[in-house]
Amino acid sequence: MERYTYYNNSQRLILPIVDSLIIFGVFRLTAHHLLGTWQFDGYYSLFFAVFALLWWIISGQYANIYRVDRLISYPEKLRNLLLAFMIHAAVLMSGALVLKVYWLPMPYLLAMYGAMMAGIVAGRFLLAFLRRTYQQHFARPHSRFVMAGTSSSARQLQEFLSLHDPVGNQFMGFFTDDKVPQGMEHMMRGGIDQLKDFCKQNQIDEIYFAMPLDQHELVQDLSGFADDHFISFRIIPDFQGTMRQDINVYYYNHLPILTVRQHPLGFRPNQLMKRAFDIAFSGMVILFIFPIIMPILALIIKLDSKGPVFFKQMRPGKRNQLFPCYKLRTMRTDMVVELQATKGDARITRVGRFLRKSSLDEIPQFFNVLLGHMSVVGPRPNMVSQLEEYSKQIRTYPMRHTVTPGITGYAQVNGYRGETRADGAMEKRVEYDLKYVENWSFLLDLKIIGKTVWNMVHGEENAY
Repeated sequence: MERYTYYNNSQRLILPIVDSLIIFGVFRLTAHHLLGTWQFDGYYSLFFAVFALLWWIISGQYANIYRVDRLISYPEKLRNLLLAFMIHAAVLMSGALVLKVYWLPMPYLLAMYGAMMAGIVAGRFLLAFLRRTYQQHFARPHSRFVMAGTSSSARQLQEFLSLHDPVGNQFMGFFTDDKVPQGMEHMMRGGIDQLKDFCKQNQIDEIYFAMPLDQHELVQDLSGFADDHFISFRIIPDFQGTMRQDINVYYYNHLPILTVRQHPLGFRPNQLMKRAFDIAFSGMVILFIFPIIMPILALIIKLDSKGPVFFKQMRPGKRNQLFPCYKLRTMRTDMVVELQATKGDARITRVGRFLRKSSLDEIPQFFNVLLGHMSVVGPRPNMVSQLEEYSKQIRTYPMRHTVTPGITGYAQVNGYRGETRADGAMEKRVEYDLKYVENWSFLLDLKIIGKTVWNMVHGEENAY
């Protein structure tokens, strides 16, 4: 915005002068207090020049604190200043050590930094306070603005400008032809057709267009009106209103890239972190738990019914690639068909019922994790027949296969596991799977694992 560029440039002229005076005063006062002299020549004058020049560079380029306008809140200003002080001290000390130059006494440096921090912080806030006081009592607001549209982007920007620069920005109202969101009635000024007359009558400086971008004629009409009446016309991209779904914006070298869905596991560092955890976790289970519990489980499976200990079935994994999914056998071998287990299913053995309830039948899948077929946490791999069926019924179903399937998942720990014949059951499972895909974090994985262990101890109500 032009007015903030103006503030930014003007403060780049004022603040270095103020900083220099404060730093100079700190140098003289500290030297007199600790060294008992007002002398300021030779090495001290050279050190002051290096010190001040380094401060100008770091504070202006790295901390961006030369913008004292209200678009930067007071806590943000303070945080940026403290960051600049730390970088300044680190660079100064590193340079002195590398160049092996004469080092001033440490008490002198500590006192000087403390006094400088107090002086510069006080100076920044005093300038901001004086500017705000001047605007409140003597100056007209820099911008009287209106919003065309009531999208979430429009409301967020209106709140931001009103909170961060209530003096420089005067919000004059919303205009829309759509249904007015609840709680915004007092901020409405009429429909879109009333916007032009309102702007002419109230000396509006800026129009923010926050409606779907497919309304080309309206954009051109309002833009032309703004040009004719010396009003700035700004567009808030309402991608959600245009696409009718959530949009995420990423920037590659200042170039905006739009994605319909957020996908944290699409980034290589997150993939490597998750894979490293999978290898470590599955390795510990295989080395320390598998040798103890597997002989016992294999024995009771054999004693309970005829057939192998392990069961293998091809399941669709990431990008629908099939892989052999291993489990402990929980069904009778003479009644095995690819159908989802149901409550009271006659195919399930007595031991199998216990294994399913406690999720112990999934233990062999840690080998799948080690081989890279699966992850410890992720959407559960369904049967091939379910993939074909639900892909036709649920539009978002294939999106759960953009990540590696898991032994446990977000849907399972929230109660959506087992039979999916009930209306909406599979839709809810897919909904939770997509929440996991779009909001993945390492902490979320740990929470799911912890809740899975808790459910194993207490038993799963919907595990058949």
